[in-house]
Amino acid sequence: MLFSLLKLPARLAFRIYCRSLRISDKTLLDLKGPLLIAANHPNSFLDAIIIATLFRQPVYSLARGDAFSGGFTSWLLRQLNILPVYRLSEGAENLAHNYTTFDQCRDLFKRNGVVLIFTEGRCINEWHLRPLMKGTARLAVSSWEAGIPLKVLPAGINYQSFSSFGKDIHLGFGRIITAADIDLSQPPGKSIATFNQLLTAELQQQVYEIAQKDTPLLQQTFALQVPAWQRLLLALPALAGRIAHWPLYRPLKRYCWKKLAHNDHFDSAMTGALFLLYPFYLLLIILTLWLVTGSSWCWILWVVLPFCAWARVRIKKQW
Repeated sequence: MLFSLLKLPARLAFRIYCRSLRISDKTLLDLKGPLLIAANHPNSFLDAIIIATLFRQPVYSLARGDAFSGGFTSWLLRQLNILPVYRLSEGAENLAHNYTTFDQCRDLFKRNGVVLIFTEGRCINEWHLRPLMKGTARLAVSSWEAGIPLKVLPAGINYQSFSSFGKDIHLGFGRIITAADIDLSQPPGKSIATFNQLLTAELQQQVYEIAQKDTPLLQQTFALQVPAWQRLLLALPALAGRIAHWPLYRPLKRYCWKKLAHNDHFDSAMTGALFLLYPFYLLLIILTLWLVTGSSWCWILWVVLPFCAWARVRIKKQW
């Protein structure tokens, strides 16, 4: 229920947070389950938000198990269609819980559900595909062995920046992998190795390889030209958007950067905090103006201020 309630506002907010979004094949967003989306993992939980927001069907995401430490937190994450997976670094005693999560995933597949898994396992802010873990392969192979007609969709997420607001994002999809691509009669270890080879080959075509300091290649890859007429038309709303949102954006960015600049979660935390705080910030501005002026026209700011924020993002410099 909570996932469904947040999906629409997340789609609207995405128009402001993302300057541009390029998708290799938008028809794949309408795919029905049983479907396993196997993606790279460059930007913490923002990766999951993007996928879950774009796909038509509800998407269940797998996330690191240590996030499910508290009773309320665990309940909340599950309401958001998030299930736990544990790594050895989170305690060998927790690895057995992964069997329960994979059982839940297979149950979802049997009901034609969609599951998102980050096949590299760990999040790192970089333009590079890391070696794949075995979890994705194990889930796919075990589903095929159970007779589930699962489709595996490789997905490569690429960000123009991991620190700027209003970024450009490229989402590429590879060829769908099915049971027909794997010889399930061979030993399990061989099936898993074969699957990872296929998935790696597909993701390598979708995940950009750009060195951290190769700014010219980064600018060339994500270059976006905004027409001069659009810059002129949006100049005043963009200026108003910058001034109106500075009291929220600037202190929040400074706080998140101080706390999270060195652990690859800054970008996602910043986006999540803005998503939660922005409606209250708008309400504060509107109520303040309404109490001061008594004018009912203040309520039109629910539309005007987000438009000004979008205008600012649209014409701002990429770097």
